[in-house]
Amino acid sequence: MDCNQVFVLKVKKVIFVFTLLIAFLSIRNDTFAQVESAVSPDSVVAESAHAVSGEHGATEHGEEKFEPTKVIMEHIADSHVWHLWGHTSIPLPVILYTSGGLEVFSSANFHHGEHDYQGKYNKYRLVTGLKQSMTKDMFNKNIKVVGADGQIDEAASDTVIDFSITKNVAAMFIAIALIVIVFSAVAAGYKKRVGKAPKGLQSFFEPVIIFVRDDIAKPNIGHNYAKFMPYLLTIFFFILFNNLLGLFPIFPGSANVTGNIALTFVMATATMLVVNLNGNKYYWKHILTPDVPWWLYPIMIPVELIGIISKPFALMVRLFANITAGHIIVLSLISLIFIFKTLAIAPVSVAFVLFMDVLELLVAFLQAFIFTLLSALFIGMAVEEHH
Repeated sequence: MDCNQVFVLKVKKVIFVFTLLIAFLSIRNDTFAQVESAVSPDSVVAESAHAVSGEHGATEHGEEKFEPTKVIMEHIADSHVWHLWGHTSIPLPVILYTSGGLEVFSSANFHHGEHDYQGKYNKYRLVTGLKQSMTKDMFNKNIKVVGADGQIDEAASDTVIDFSITKNVAAMFIAIALIVIVFSAVAAGYKKRVGKAPKGLQSFFEPVIIFVRDDIAKPNIGHNYAKFMPYLLTIFFFILFNNLLGLFPIFPGSANVTGNIALTFVMATATMLVVNLNGNKYYWKHILTPDVPWWLYPIMIPVELIGIISKPFALMVRLFANITAGHIIVLSLISLIFIFKTLAIAPVSVAFVLFMDVLELLVAFLQAFIFTLLSALFIGMAVEEHH
């Protein structure tokens, strides 16, 4: 049997499993519809009366209604606490720069957003989830100033800049600490074992470092590759470590660091600066005076200038979208168990979650490789000598 037949067989198996899942879900939906139609009108009226009177509120038979969208968004969004299990979480420091001065306090004072906190200069409220305002500036989304009337004072909130150590920031610091510890050990190994075969962590990471050098930097940058190796290795391992930590469901993992568009924006901006600050005269000549008839300059020059922004923009969106999509898919598959309220779907859900986790492990390496490869390609285009 050749490779093509094996691939076709695998695809058929995946299609078959997906078909079974869809059929199972359809049967469950039909069953639910039949059960709902079998409920007597009197019971429906009684249930409605209970809801109106407030006896049930937002709960059903004493259980809170499961909202998958809310749960998924809370897991992939940033937070001022690091949830561990159940009702246990680690409060993180809140650092606010206000018109009155700097305020520092623990996020535990918000009691998961249920209470306001009276600071030195203002009273503050933690606004999370779907209530969070996405139209305000990126420096102040979650922490709002509460006025004397108990309502959020948007004008005062706009003057507050949030420098808090959030979950993503704390996870990023953990990843940076791991990178420093690991590569300090690797560097020490190179110093002690000069001219000898690698050993320990050195032997584990050396093939990856050589891969970045020989398959990413050299082919795309050329003979000037050594100048940019520290930057390329930094972004490769920074993305890789954060991606791998994000796959762990417990502390110190579970943070969606590279799925935060603010982080990918900063990384893409760093690549844009490295590219354009190292661009030679031929690179800028191609942008400002391209080799086309002069009457095409009003079209070509704006296009080339837009290209300076569009390249890092593609880097930013690609990394953000792929990592976030993976988290959403995994959480959606897990949510099926709670949506249908039965363990019967658990084996199917868990099987697909395991499949997606293995795929996410591949994506963790792949996204680090793609971001580094494209960064090297853009740098190579900027420093390429004219022939």
